[in-house]
Amino acid sequence: MIPLLGGRLARYFGLRFLGAVLGVFFSLFVLVALLDYIELMRRAADAPNASALLVAKASFFRVPQVTERIMSFCVLIGAMACYLSLSRRLELVVARSAGMSAWQFLMPSVVLAFLLGVVATTIYNPISATLQERSKIIEAEIFNQAPAGQRIEGAAFWVRQRTAEGQAIINAKTSRNQGSELGTVTVFTFNTAGQYLERIDAGRAVLGSGVWHLSDVRIYAPGNPPVTQANYTLKTNLTPEQVRESFATPETVPFWQLPQYIQLADSAGLVAAGYRLQYQKLLARPFLLAAMVFLAAAVSLRFFRFGGVQKMVLSGVGAGFLLYVFSKVTEDFSKAQLMHPAAAAWLPVLMAGLVGCVTLLYQEDG
Repeated sequence: MIPLLGGRLARYFGLRFLGAVLGVFFSLFVLVALLDYIELMRRAADAPNASALLVAKASFFRVPQVTERIMSFCVLIGAMACYLSLSRRLELVVARSAGMSAWQFLMPSVVLAFLLGVVATTIYNPISATLQERSKIIEAEIFNQAPAGQRIEGAAFWVRQRTAEGQAIINAKTSRNQGSELGTVTVFTFNTAGQYLERIDAGRAVLGSGVWHLSDVRIYAPGNPPVTQANYTLKTNLTPEQVRESFATPETVPFWQLPQYIQLADSAGLVAAGYRLQYQKLLARPFLLAAMVFLAAAVSLRFFRFGGVQKMVLSGVGAGFLLYVFSKVTEDFSKAQLMHPAAAAWLPVLMAGLVGCVTLLYQEDG
């Protein structure tokens, strides 16, 4: 009788939690889509190629990546709403009187949150990354520009390569065709021992088969006068895929392709810290969502008749905000190569889980 009752109550609590989380998520999805559509319509007011349908598609395709970033807060708010509602209706009292502890009626929510994290990492993330790229193409069509990633102005890009002759650091102010054509290029070359050789300025660089074809070249070597050449060939071991990946932001790379990006970046001598951090964050996401359930339960299992509901809600929101700030700090340390990407991704998960579990242990077990 008790196991059967526990199973029914567990399914009931799990469904209530799932409904609350999905309700929060889809509400924020619609809100973000509406705000983004209004902003994009304002920007495209004078664009000749803009239409309401095209703007709506571009806006809709961008929303999944935005909502993916706030998924942990959807679980936090949804769990708080679920348990506050159960407490207000005294359903938690009934569960306790039936012999269930707080840990028992939390487990269905923890398992569901973990499964939601798995789905978000393995399915939702690749979809959101693909839609984000399509959104860039549609947005470029609206504003009559080259697609993002094929033409980027007003920024500086860096690529490092290694060959049998030594190393070279390439800087470019503009990029076309996903990095295979560079403009306003500066190349610093070094020998195999790491000693500086020369600086090469070029108006344009085009990636060929095993070489960079530079035009409008001026070479500066220590102890020698500058040399001007119409064309210059610089050997490289970079492929178009590797160059493209050096310009791709980690957030736009689908989960299943991140290991390949990391491997190619390492083989090309490029910095892969951003890709490693993104990969570890996606691996940690199921555990982060499960930890958010414990954090939400720590501030929402108090009975309504004891009062202090407003303080509980504010404390839960505050804890979520502090966790967000902490995760951003660790990410910045990782991107600056001051912290290992795995530590930066998993420390917020451990902190949220420990705070939630310790608080629940104190509340439930004294």
